[in-house]
Amino acid sequence: MPDEDTTLADLRQRVAEFVAARDWRQFHVPKNLSMSIAIEAAELMEHFQWLTHEQAAAALQDEAKRAAVADELADVLIYGLSLANVLGVDVSTVVL
Repeated sequence: MPDEDTTLADLRQRVAEFVAARDWRQFHVPKNLSMSIAIEAAELMEHFQWLTHEQAAAALQDEAKRAAVADELADVLIYGLSLANVLGVDVSTVVL
């Protein structure tokens, strides 16, 4: 599903369905979700830790490395959307 064909509301709904299907609502509370965002952001940072800008750019030319970075970014975004769902925050309103 490319970005051009997917709305933020679609993503939020898919995340909500994913959480519900696994019976994770009981665990998806603001404290846990905010901690999970920080943990996943740290995992994302690990891919670039100690690299120069040039080394990081070169590393992202490797398909496997780029996919691993994309996976961590997805985790950060998924937890962020789940937190928005739990808090009832309109993401577009707060971002724009």
